[in-house]
Amino acid sequence: MKVLVIGGGPGGIQSTKTLKAHNPEIDVTVIRPEPYSVIYCALPYVVEDLVDRQKVRKSDNLITETGATLVKDKAVNVDFENKVVKTELSGNYNYDKLIISTGATPFIPPIDGGELKNVVSVKTESDLDQILECVEKGAEKAVVVGAGNIGIEMSVALKHKGIETYLVEMQDRVVPNMLSKELSKLPEKEIVELGINLKLNVAVDELTGKERVEKVKLSNNETITLAANDMVIMCVGVKPNVEIFKNSPLEIDNDGIKVNEYMETNIEDVYAVGDCTSYISYIDKKPLGGKLATNAVPMAKICAYRILGKNYSYPGFINGAITKCVNWRMGGTGFSEEMARQRGFDIMTAVGETTTRFPMIPGATKVYVKLIAEKNTLRILGAEVVAGESVPQFIDVISFAIQKNSTAYDLFQFSYCAQPFQTFFPASNAIVQAAEKLLNS
Repeated sequence: MKVLVIGGGPGGIQSTKTLKAHNPEIDVTVIRPEPYSVIYCALPYVVEDLVDRQKVRKSDNLITETGATLVKDKAVNVDFENKVVKTELSGNYNYDKLIISTGATPFIPPIDGGELKNVVSVKTESDLDQILECVEKGAEKAVVVGAGNIGIEMSVALKHKGIETYLVEMQDRVVPNMLSKELSKLPEKEIVELGINLKLNVAVDELTGKERVEKVKLSNNETITLAANDMVIMCVGVKPNVEIFKNSPLEIDNDGIKVNEYMETNIEDVYAVGDCTSYISYIDKKPLGGKLATNAVPMAKICAYRILGKNYSYPGFINGAITKCVNWRMGGTGFSEEMARQRGFDIMTAVGETTTRFPMIPGATKVYVKLIAEKNTLRILGAEVVAGESVPQFIDVISFAIQKNSTAYDLFQFSYCAQPFQTFFPASNAIVQAAEKLLNS
């Protein structure tokens, strides 16, 4: 059997590893357009000099050590009827099964001046090169557009490099898809105290300049003037890489290639995984974006096992995600308070508040856990977490609770551990505390 994989990101790598681990005789070829696949969420830490740039490159061995073939080339056309993929440089590749894992590209808003030099996104090593070039040539100012995960992390990195940094966000809070206004105030305060110019409820109206961006005009009538090596960094979301399939019979919507629970597309023997796909929420089974590596990996496994003859299925996105500011760490899973309401749920919320260690232990910091529950059933729909440490443990536990359709009563009965350097007192747990408040509301 010949399996062809288009894309060498998390989905492409994982599907290849799973296929070859369970059947080494399968002929797998991975076509990847980039010289290197990079851990793009670590790019801000390269800018901040916390991580060497070589370390964010994923080794080609992740693919080649499985016995698969890696082709560094760009797929330009797919003939689904004859099962042939054409590439830019090396020609045609036949397949029996095709896995599309083309990922997503950062979205540049359709504003005047978006095509100017020194307007850059954050996804590839080429993006990193442009940012580092501006920094090394003496950038004095940077305007980061979008206060989501990458936007905050890049703003902090640039500020630590001594660059005057503006963080511009259209909504009324930072990480708006993760936190409600109540909890977002904590990282916002830290961002401002660091010296970043935070602009909330503000949009970028226009970028102007001859060749490079020279001025950034904001919706509040403010204009930011930029010098030769200054930059505008767009962190406003991503769009699926599906351009080569636009005129094909492949079913595609605004979020990507439509797949079922087995990662099958509408074309026989063609699968899609990761950021290039359109799929559903686990919670309400309606369409939902889920462009996270932590979704791409299980999707790729399900796809590979389907090809191997197993009927494992993917139940939908829960979207547990985390980020950090300076000292505050933030996370969200399931539906945020705002999203739950937008999707038609009548909800109630409660916040548990403890510290991350026994209060007398050095390094103890606050932890806030907000649970979002359906009012009638008390089913847990989501959570928001802000803490000085240990955010992943809270997000992962609540993600699993959502996956098991748990209620506030189930989390009230949650059995947990305690130890002075790693948790709050045995008398309370932030998750249980929030659940108990929901029960008594």
